[in-house]
Amino acid sequence: MLKAMRKELIINRKRLVSTFIDLININSPSFEEDLLGKHLEKLFRNLDFRVTRQRFDRTFNIIASKKGSLKSVRPLLLSGHMDTIEPTEGIRYAIKGKVIRSIGETVLGADDKSAIAQILEAMTVMKEQDIAHGDIEVVITSAEEKGLIGAKNLDFKKIRSRHALVLDSGGPVGRIVVAAPTQISYELRVVGRPAHAGIEPEKGISAIRVASEIIAAVPDGRIDEVTTANIGIIRGGTATNVVPKEVMVKGEVRSHEPATLRAIRDDIFDKAMSMAKNRGAKVHIKAQEEYRAFRISGSEPFLAFMDSIFLDARIKPEHTATGGGSDANIFNQHGIVTLNLSTGMQKVHSHDEFIHIDDLVNGSIIVAAAVRDFADFK
Repeated sequence: MLKAMRKELIINRKRLVSTFIDLININSPSFEEDLLGKHLEKLFRNLDFRVTRQRFDRTFNIIASKKGSLKSVRPLLLSGHMDTIEPTEGIRYAIKGKVIRSIGETVLGADDKSAIAQILEAMTVMKEQDIAHGDIEVVITSAEEKGLIGAKNLDFKKIRSRHALVLDSGGPVGRIVVAAPTQISYELRVVGRPAHAGIEPEKGISAIRVASEIIAAVPDGRIDEVTTANIGIIRGGTATNVVPKEVMVKGEVRSHEPATLRAIRDDIFDKAMSMAKNRGAKVHIKAQEEYRAFRISGSEPFLAFMDSIFLDARIKPEHTATGGGSDANIFNQHGIVTLNLSTGMQKVHSHDEFIHIDDLVNGSIIVAAAVRDFADFK
């Protein structure tokens, strides 16, 4: 499709802001997305999408698809997630100049409702301006904040697209996440021996003390430029007059490098087993891969295509690696070449969360332009 023949994309700024505000006013913490889901199903049906709700376990995904007028164009997948971290109940916000921000004791919910607003506005523009495009697939996942649960349970047999844009990264619009780590979560159950702490403490083996020694000895924090380790949960003990029998320790390791990840994981587990044995305690270890690393090659044609979309919109693309996981990890793991784009959300997961309205607009332009110009992608 020649650039000279492309229709100009006219974003309705007022409507876009209204859509975003409507979305953040619907409380949707992880596993409680039903009300928002019903709202989104209605909106996508109004845009002529075929909408299905894929249910599983405690929640669901929304899968929407729309046939395009350009039959020879490959389908393109757009995705965001509908859940937010808490607290979002009774959300309070302010629009000051060109910025929407939280002003209360809650997050704003731009993570990831800015993505949904941008996708909805882009699809509305495509429809009302009668812009030719290929087939479009939209997946709005649930419980992303609880470990990418929606994406992990997505029925990929229903997805035809081999290329996807996930909108779930922070910073100004223009950032493209091209690499993300593998995360391994683990649980150490340290088992000692209980005894009365005031009468015969010498007969006990304190699981808390053993666990604390393990925690002090294992790698923690920033290991190198692409590797981190953290222990985030400790739970155990029953009373101050009982030498504690059992302690649960939960942690994680992330790395872009598989060999480094395995080495840090093994070091933690080896130290835990050795130190527990030396103190006469036991340790039971459980571990699982939460998501797998991806790295998009600089020569990837889809990356070059999206760079051109940003440049045509006079936005400089910035390729970046992240230490966090997203649905893009899962999509890439399933063979869908996926880029994670920034929506413009800032200071996410905090009470200071905000987004520039210009970024909301720019994100919508990028989504619409990518769908419009995907006919040029070879």
